[in-house]
Amino acid sequence: MKNIIFIAPPAAGKGTQSKLVSEAYNIPHISTGDLLRDEIAKGEALGISIKEDMEKGNLVSDEVITTLLRNRITSPDCQNGYILDGYPRNINQAKIYNQLLDELNYDKGVVIFFDIDRDLALKRTISRIICPNCGSSYNLLVADLKPKEDNICDRCHHQLKTRSDDTEEVFIHRFDTYINSTKELIDYYNELGLLHKIEVGTKSANEIFEEVKKVLND
Repeated sequence: MKNIIFIAPPAAGKGTQSKLVSEAYNIPHISTGDLLRDEIAKGEALGISIKEDMEKGNLVSDEVITTLLRNRITSPDCQNGYILDGYPRNINQAKIYNQLLDELNYDKGVVIFFDIDRDLALKRTISRIICPNCGSSYNLLVADLKPKEDNICDRCHHQLKTRSDDTEEVFIHRFDTYINSTKELIDYYNELGLLHKIEVGTKSANEIFEEVKKVLND
């Protein structure tokens, strides 16, 4: 079973790698944000409570997240593994997750940290363009992420636009906040011997994917 946690600051290419791994190994990509939205969409008591908390700006409790996560990773499509995105966010959640894995008799899996220089991440961010119609994302700085036709979506052929929040000031704040908040988490997994660091640098998405596969196939 390939239980994978991806840790990556903004613009490191985590979304691209999640898609590549999911398709190659036929395992689901699980986002805690998606789990929350799916539960809210059901319109049941738990979802209503989650919605109320989120609207008030409150953090959803670890207990609720754990319940949703347990339900998801015990689904049939997760029996050969899964990719966790956005969880755990801190050491407390990591410990709760490890306890959950023990209870389910699941392997601890691997944690992959995509390390990227802030300046390069900034360049990637301000070079990012998205399709407002289908949500596809492209990057003018990364060769294999450029659209085939300038400013036109490969998938639905709509005109591409820059994201309104992709500014230098906003990005630097997001990047630094992420690094500061995840440093202890990275150290924690490193001490457990589960962490694998991949330097992003100027590598293509496919080159990074080859390194990811080496980690997963060991």
